[in-house]
Amino acid sequence: MVNLPDEVGDPTKGMTSIVKTIVRFVLGIVIMFGAYIVLYGHLTPGGGFAGGVILACGYITLTLAFGRELALRKMGDTAASILDNSGALAFLVIGFLGFTGGYFFLNFIDHGQTFRLFSAGIIPLCNIAIAFKVTSSLFAIFMALSIFGRFMSRLVEEEE
Repeated sequence: MVNLPDEVGDPTKGMTSIVKTIVRFVLGIVIMFGAYIVLYGHLTPGGGFAGGVILACGYITLTLAFGRELALRKMGDTAASILDNSGALAFLVIGFLGFTGGYFFLNFIDHGQTFRLFSAGIIPLCNIAIAFKVTSSLFAIFMALSIFGRFMSRLVEEEE
């Protein structure tokens, strides 16, 4: 359970205390499921994009339930930008490390045994890099659109 005691009782921020309590219980499950999809994406359907979307949905749910201030404390715009760029850079570095064997994205890690977690070479590393990028990008897009929406609604109210 996520420890958010101050924000649960504050009726001025976010939604009702019932929604906040449910989100506190569900958020850990969403994050664990997203991490599972990312880490086992080479063995099951899923991977970096699908897991990243699930992880971003966790942050978006946190934002909707507790308000923008708490979500920005958990992952601000600077942190989202750093994660986004780090994910892209890690993916590019993994691709260029393949040049050590002769061509771009060559699997330079030992394959291991079939149907084991460490059996796919560079694919889990690529999934993790893509998950960082997708999670931070979708959260940043959501925050930008919500801020822009509030700005536009204020402009419309002022015109009327």
